[in-house]
Amino acid sequence: MRPAPRRITVAALAAVMLAPLAAGAQPTHAQPTRVPLESATGLRLHNVSATPATLQGRTGLRVELSEEAMRRLKAMTPEEQQKAVQQGLVEQLAVIEASDFGDGVIEAEIAGAPRADAGEGARGFVGIAFRLQDDLKTYDAFYLRPTNGRADDQLRRNHAAQYISHPAWPWFRLREETPGKYEAYVDLETGVWTPIRIEVRGDHARLFVHGQAQPTLIVNDVKSGATGRGKIALWIDSGTIAHFRNLTVTPAPSGR
Repeated sequence: MRPAPRRITVAALAAVMLAPLAAGAQPTHAQPTRVPLESATGLRLHNVSATPATLQGRTGLRVELSEEAMRRLKAMTPEEQQKAVQQGLVEQLAVIEASDFGDGVIEAEIAGAPRADAGEGARGFVGIAFRLQDDLKTYDAFYLRPTNGRADDQLRRNHAAQYISHPAWPWFRLREETPGKYEAYVDLETGVWTPIRIEVRGDHARLFVHGQAQPTLIVNDVKSGATGRGKIALWIDSGTIAHFRNLTVTPAPSGR
């Protein structure tokens, strides 16, 4: 009857010896980084201007097409403009220079509305680009089309939220080749602060809007791949007046 206590002692000793190894394997949780976006400090502006502004009583950053970029676009014919936009030749980005993002969570409040001089197809496109490369045209992004959120046309409503991956996978290619897979309906109002949350893990990404528990849009084949990495940027369309505030980036836990 004496061996039993010995077996228990050995098991307990083994547990004690293995505990540090198990503890060492636990993921390390990185601290969130908050970017208030109350000025353009720390941003690299690419074809946009960014100025502090107040919308609905909340301070943020107003981002729109720069005057220089506007002059270039106006010098093009309508056909040249369309080609430039479709080929990703005219990206509008405010790049967060200190960012280096692969996997994790991006949260922000955004608002978008069409410019007064925008064309009929303007939707107030506004969103967040991630894994942006140094060429300033290769990235993944989620964005909203605010004017579609409460349109009387159901098809337009179905295009309220969008995933893209430039330059190879613009919205029109995704819509043509895989209709409905990379866009979805969500209730939106034009020019109103809208909280969004982007979760990225490898080649999987999810967009949450309005603090909802369930994602608005799920992407299981992020085009930058499972190990993509790059900067984060505020993203707009040329026909948009956008506002951004209170951006927070939380890297994914390391050590997994």
